[in-house]
Amino acid sequence: MIQTLDIDKFLQLAETIPVIDVRTPLEFAHAHIPDAHNLPIFSNDERVQVGTTYKQKSREAAILLGFDLTGPKWSGFIKQALKIAPGKKILVHCWRGGMRSGAMAWALNLYGFEVFLLEGGYKRYRNWVLDQFKETYSILILGGMTGSGKTKTLNHLKYHSQQVIDLEDLAQHQGSSYGSMGQLIQPSQEQFENLLARELNKIDKNTPLWLEDESLSIGRCFIPNPIFHQMRQAPVMKIIVPFQERVDFLVKEYGVLDKEFLIESTLRIGKRLGPEQTRDAVLAIRENRMDDFIKIVLVYYDKTYANGQGKREKESIHIIQCSSTNAEENCTLLLNHIKSSFMINTNF
Repeated sequence: MIQTLDIDKFLQLAETIPVIDVRTPLEFAHAHIPDAHNLPIFSNDERVQVGTTYKQKSREAAILLGFDLTGPKWSGFIKQALKIAPGKKILVHCWRGGMRSGAMAWALNLYGFEVFLLEGGYKRYRNWVLDQFKETYSILILGGMTGSGKTKTLNHLKYHSQQVIDLEDLAQHQGSSYGSMGQLIQPSQEQFENLLARELNKIDKNTPLWLEDESLSIGRCFIPNPIFHQMRQAPVMKIIVPFQERVDFLVKEYGVLDKEFLIESTLRIGKRLGPEQTRDAVLAIRENRMDDFIKIVLVYYDKTYANGQGKREKESIHIIQCSSTNAEENCTLLLNHIKSSFMINTNF
């Protein structure tokens, strides 16, 4: 049986039924529905051949070429689908809900699968993604200077049943010149948006959503403008942590990273850091004086953060004094503050 579903029903079923994306490996690698499996009908080169035939000859000629190219593959498609969905229930889509997904649905249905097709394909899904950014959310911003342990504090807020989206985790970047940590690989902008939309769709809009104070870009990923605008208007819970505590925290986080990576990242901000500071920071890295290195670059990052805070309404910034970067203690302080200041039930 083959059923065609709208995007909402399709994504609802996707929580329990596997999704296969029959677009090319290149299309899938660029961006896809989170957790989908790639079962490409055409290779990257084959899709080009079919598209060229469609434009230069005719639709019928392209269809015949498609059958010639895929003829020996159908048994393999079915075997792969069985591994992905042994229960023989499967969700299928291509780019626009056209011939590729239709052909796959036909073959799987013939074999006995219950197949659900996405109306409008991945293109419709992308419209759904953009729609999530137009919604209004009850955002609370967790602010604080670099090294305040904000990400760890967010994790504790989540542990205490608060709604949290870790934007840096979605972007696979810590937000500074050193943010890749020398090993993280960022998703494409489109995939970052797909991941964010999935998280936003889970949110109860009447309950606070905690986000970390970020600039518009997190590495090469940009926060969608409608969400970033809401973030700039939202109340900020700014945790103030003693300077040396922040230095010690960052030494533990970054001091163990590859020195050449740290030097390269420092040189990348050299113009903004200043020639003397850049020279001193690089020398400190080479001599393994990580405490000194962190103190030098923090001057730049603290100034940058202060400039960003200066663009907010002062009344929107709430100061929470913290004695350390201890995430559990700071989480308690935050929850007590919003409970008393905003009369929000934190369930804490």
